[in-house]
Amino acid sequence: MHYEHPARVIRPPSEAYSILLQATVGCSHNKCTFCGAYKGLRFKIKPEERILADIAYAALHFEHVRRVFICDGDALIIPQRRLLGILKEIERQLPWVTRVGLYANSKGIDLKTDEELAELAAHGLKIAYMGLESGDDLTLEKVKKGADAEKMIRMGKKIRRAGIKLSLTVLLGLAGRERSRIHAEATGRVLSEIDPEYVGALSLMLLPGTPLHEEYASGRFALIEPMEMLMELRTMIAHTHLTRGLFHANHASNYLPIKARLPKDRDATLSRIDEALAGSIKLKPEWLRAL
Repeated sequence: MHYEHPARVIRPPSEAYSILLQATVGCSHNKCTFCGAYKGLRFKIKPEERILADIAYAALHFEHVRRVFICDGDALIIPQRRLLGILKEIERQLPWVTRVGLYANSKGIDLKTDEELAELAAHGLKIAYMGLESGDDLTLEKVKKGADAEKMIRMGKKIRRAGIKLSLTVLLGLAGRERSRIHAEATGRVLSEIDPEYVGALSLMLLPGTPLHEEYASGRFALIEPMEMLMELRTMIAHTHLTRGLFHANHASNYLPIKARLPKDRDATLSRIDEALAGSIKLKPEWLRAL
């Protein structure tokens, strides 16, 4: 498999055992102040012959792998004809694959019609991962996410309407101390509106070289403490009402691993967080946290 800048090829934790097919390099937005994943990389779509060669390689070497994840940051931005061609080639050469996934941002979803998204779903695109980060408009604006809560809701509903499962990422601590509760409550409201199949909560880790780290270093951004992160998580879950979704906070960055199916596990999960807040459950030490 051919990877440009292989150290920066990123995939969701749930795609750990997937075939990683790099169809784009970098991120077409690449402006979020907290993210350093693709800084300095110019976004591009890889040549068609390179992508097809990688699919052919996977057909020879990965017959036991049932999932494909299309990298990099927002593969849904690929024009419809080309993306559909990639999916059809996966169907043809990797007939044993049961699921194709990719990262999607609000811009990429907005560029596709309902019919185009349904067409992609019909040819194997079964899950999309989108960074919501926050449901608070002021926070989204400050971190230069490129969309407000209303657009996030519309785009989340749009991709689910096409029959593509949605996994949303939210970021604890992103609003700093002053807007922590507002961020948590607003994010819970937006998650409830979209009603995704999966939610993944990560805890903010400031990366040197990012604008948000510079704000922190200059005293313009306050990174909340572990217990405040936990309280933010509790508030967020308390305000999240999913029809039947999994809420994960078991990423390596999190202080307290949480895996809950909402609404069934809400009360038990809130009780577990309360125990941790009371000191009955120890939090993960800093040296064990990682991105």
